Amino acid sequence: MGKLDYVKILDQVDSFVWGPPLLLLLVGTGIWLTLRLKLIQLTRLPMALKLIFRAKNDGTGDISSIGALCTALAATVGTGNIVGVATAVGTGGPGAIFWMWMAAFFGMATKYAEGLLAVKYRTIDKNGQVSGGPMYYIERGLGRKYRPLAIMFAASGVLVAFFGIGTFPQVNAIVDTCKLSLGIPVYITAAVVTVLVALVTIGGLKSISRVATKIVPFMAVFYVLSCIYILVTFADKLPDAVNLIITSAFSGTAAAGGFLGASIMLAIRSGVARGVFSNESGLGSAPIAAAAAKTKWPAEQGLISMTGTFIDTIIICTMTGLSLVVTGVWTGEAKGAAMTNDAFLAAIPGFGPVILTVGLVLFAFTTILGWNYYGERCCEYLFGVKSIKAYRVIFIGLVATGAFLKLEAIWLLADIVNGLMALPNLIALLGLTGVIISETNRYMDHVKAQQTKNHSEPA
Repeated sequence: MGKLDYVKILDQVDSFVWGPPLLLLLVGTGIWLTLRLKLIQLTRLPMALKLIFRAKNDGTGDISSIGALCTALAATVGTGNIVGVATAVGTGGPGAIFWMWMAAFFGMATKYAEGLLAVKYRTIDKNGQVSGGPMYYIERGLGRKYRPLAIMFAASGVLVAFFGIGTFPQVNAIVDTCKLSLGIPVYITAAVVTVLVALVTIGGLKSISRVATKIVPFMAVFYVLSCIYILVTFADKLPDAVNLIITSAFSGTAAAGGFLGASIMLAIRSGVARGVFSNESGLGSAPIAAAAAKTKWPAEQGLISMTGTFIDTIIICTMTGLSLVVTGVWTGEAKGAAMTNDAFLAAIPGFGPVILTVGLVLFAFTTILGWNYYGERCCEYLFGVKSIKAYRVIFIGLVATGAFLKLEAIWLLADIVNGLMALPNLIALLGLTGVIISETNRYMDHVKAQQTKNHSEPA
């Protein structure tokens, strides 16, 4: 009975934190920035995608622009893309996928603003490392009197790293999928993951960035190609699946098979909350990595950061969601990773679960690495560079224990601390909109001047 009460209490807190006010603030901030930036996520997306490969990396920073993007993607492309999408569809029905798209579309403008402000207000710590993120743009942008908000953000960031996205859901997903599809005992997987995390994270940001830049592009392409194979296999079901996603977003989903039905509000809440959990737009986590990029232009890194949400949700989450709907597994009894596992099994008998296991393990492992860095920067802001060693030891200890906790409680805990992190960040984005606009205009004028200069130079 005690366990049930514990989950029930967490569920009530989660419903309060992720109630209409925070969802409205998250999506509302995205809509506000979209309008003020004149649909930047549409008009400048081709330019942003080119910048991933063409950014000059000529400013002060610790890592390249693509290294910063890969570190941010390492943290965002994780179990949210596989388990989280399945949880959203299992709770809110296929309509949740549509609301995930909406949250991601407006979230791209939010992510742009976060990346821009991170570079604009970054600083150097006593170890000579770049430090940046919402705690710095709150304090240095809004002013010292807003420092309590910066402390709230940094404290929530450490909690998310320790008890939210950073450890438990990822480790849980890794051990579950290894046991489910490969039959590896939980304690063996937990031990291997802990040792690997320790080896990489002790080397700090450059070590994490190196690993992320190698693993992230490979794992994203590998997973997307696997999902495309599923969609080709069930190509006849694809038009109906897309139709179901769009219609049930506005009419709710009737009960089907093991699925109990869902209202429109449940579809919206599941889609937006899981979308944010996956792409982290508005949470303020990605700008911590963006701040370390070698760039002179805040807006340039903002554009590169914006592509993170596009890759994470518009591409990868969509692939998972469509795979769950075309195979029909969303109406079954399976939940979370087991549901996605069933989709892969339906399309690729024998090899499907192994492919999913490889994808999930890589996704979750890199998320642990990315969040280790985020939490470390938040800890450094609160307690100074001397706290970094203790932080790393605690983080590694939590990774080791994360495998032995109840799934439902883990997702609820992760959701709650995410919400507490988003609030101060969103207040800062709204308060610093003027700075975001002026920096954007300054960069676009520079780009125009460069283009004019290149056209006028003789060939």
